[in-house]
Amino acid sequence: MFRTTDILLIAVMVAAAAFTYKTKGAAEDQLAAVRQIERQIRLEEETIDLLKADWSLLTQPVRLQKLAEVYQTELNLQPLLPEQIVEARDIPIKPVDEDDPGSPDAVAKGTKDATVTGSTTQ
Repeated sequence: MFRTTDILLIAVMVAAAAFTYKTKGAAEDQLAAVRQIERQIRLEEETIDLLKADWSLLTQPVRLQKLAEVYQTELNLQPLLPEQIVEARDIPIKPVDEDDPGSPDAVAKGTKDATVTGSTTQ
């Protein structure tokens, strides 16, 4: 009737079919997850586009000028004078405090920084 090899081959065939079915199910689940992520990405991109459009409307110079005029007294806004605009070289350099362990010079000299962090090494 059935030989041992026949039974063994039938068992291998059933195992292969079960493995194929399981693999197909896992692949379909992964595909569904990828499609869900793609939908979320599209939604986020649309939200970003909408927010960019809102931002461009809210930051229009004409609108901001009207708001500045309406709230002039509350904000105590003054027009910018040309003398107020300087270049980076015109800003004075902050003096170095040698007692400050966090200053760049102290760190370069190898002094220990007193800042406590979550690090386990000292």
